[in-house]
Amino acid sequence: MDELDTAIVGLLSGDARISVATLSRRLKVARSTIQARLERLETSGVIAGYTVKLGEAARAGRLRATVLLMVEPRSQAGILTRLKSIPEVERISTTSGRIDLLLQVAANSTAQLDVVLDQIGEMQGVRSSESLIHLSTKLDRAV
Repeated sequence: MDELDTAIVGLLSGDARISVATLSRRLKVARSTIQARLERLETSGVIAGYTVKLGEAARAGRLRATVLLMVEPRSQAGILTRLKSIPEVERISTTSGRIDLLLQVAANSTAQLDVVLDQIGEMQGVRSSESLIHLSTKLDRAV
């Protein structure tokens, strides 16, 4: 990606509905150039799609938690399969260091979150878990 590609992705990250004409004006390049760049970014997989980013009003009432998991050796594949079947698990990342998996979990109530956390902690192969409940979001630049 060059400077123009980075600028296009940056503007789209802020507003995925921005038009090609507006991108062209803001970046001071021809619309055909923007269109060609977008097609290339999509084809190469840099842009995987255009989506809606929910605001606080839509997320109100949802509890989110980060769950840190340490797992037994050679049990990660089975644990991943079971985690993927839990609808409240939104994201799973592998990590370096003492923690093996980092999960993002969302639930509609503390009772539901408690059930999900128990379900995760009781999985065969989970050595230990630690839950961090999100209180507020101070910055979100996720693309």
